[in-house]
Amino acid sequence: MHDSPADIAFSMLVIFVSAKVLSEICERVRLPGVVGEILAGIVVGPYVLGWITPNPVTTVLSELGVMFLLFRVGLEVKSSELISLGGRAGFIAASGVVLPFASGWGIATLWGLSSVESIFIGAALVATSVGITAQVLAAGGWLDTRASKIILAAAVIDDVLGLLVLAAVSGLARGRVNYLDLALTAGLAIGFVVFVATFGTRAMGRLIPGVRSRMKLAESEFALALILLFALSLLAAQAGVAAIVGAFLAGMALSETVERRVHVLTEGVTALLTPFFLVGIGLHFDPAPFRDSSTLILAGVLCVAAVLSKFVGCGGAALQLGRRDAMRIAVGMIPRGEVGVVVAQVGLSGGMLTAGIYGTIVFISLVTTVLAPPLLRIAFRGRANA
Repeated sequence: MHDSPADIAFSMLVIFVSAKVLSEICERVRLPGVVGEILAGIVVGPYVLGWITPNPVTTVLSELGVMFLLFRVGLEVKSSELISLGGRAGFIAASGVVLPFASGWGIATLWGLSSVESIFIGAALVATSVGITAQVLAAGGWLDTRASKIILAAAVIDDVLGLLVLAAVSGLARGRVNYLDLALTAGLAIGFVVFVATFGTRAMGRLIPGVRSRMKLAESEFALALILLFALSLLAAQAGVAAIVGAFLAGMALSETVERRVHVLTEGVTALLTPFFLVGIGLHFDPAPFRDSSTLILAGVLCVAAVLSKFVGCGGAALQLGRRDAMRIAVGMIPRGEVGVVVAQVGLSGGMLTAGIYGTIVFISLVTTVLAPPLLRIAFRGRANA
């Protein structure tokens, strides 16, 4: 990194203050604070005020922010409860992959885009950004509801499926798909998630008490929790799954073992870092491509498709749980967030997407991310634990 200490301090100050100011404004007009923090990224970003541009510092802080957010959520979830919902969540996740991909690809093809661009747009509509949904569920105190647990389980499965879709799409775009590598990646990713979810809590239940009684280090239990967080995040990335899935699994493995002090310290770190993740989403929005009316119309049509395809795909698959839970699950799976941005960056860096299509995918990610929090609040209105 070439940023000076003054540059780093300036970036952190501007991002944190703007995030909290706009979050406060949104809360006062009865919008979730997360919306304000994303909008703060647009306002201070390179295309409005120009105070902050995405750089290595903001990227690292953003990655840490979403890792701690998912770790904190995992600490509130019992693995036994999540595993019991695995089959149902898998069906919901699969339904929420097929329809969004087909709708994105179909609309782009009918619009006259190239086959490669159409496939990338379909891939961008596939994976859910669990970070945004998790933040809203945690803030609302809804993590202990059945719908929330299914959303989290489905989002983890969704991440694996989204990874495979992106790998296949990238291969197709280059004119070759290595099916053996794809199968190995799928097996490794699924095996990692299942193994940690199944045996993680049991292993930590035996390890933590013994280590706790022997260590003299201040906040030793929190230090152990952080070691597990970073270790499983690294292993998840090596296994072909997003690092945030490893962070979530680390929290879940510790949820029934660690003392309340670890929860408190984690909440403090999360409160510091999460604004950098949310603001980072807004920093990537470039309005320039939307001066072309056709691009704007395409983006609008795809945004509607992105929302409806997840709503119908996931909500329809969850109808057996009742209309209330189906509605909550459908809304919780809508945001694409940083996942869509990653897909767009892969396509752009590989020379497979134009700047206009890249901007369209980022726009879809931003709109679905901003829409999800108020819709979740409406869906969960009423009894918190219903």
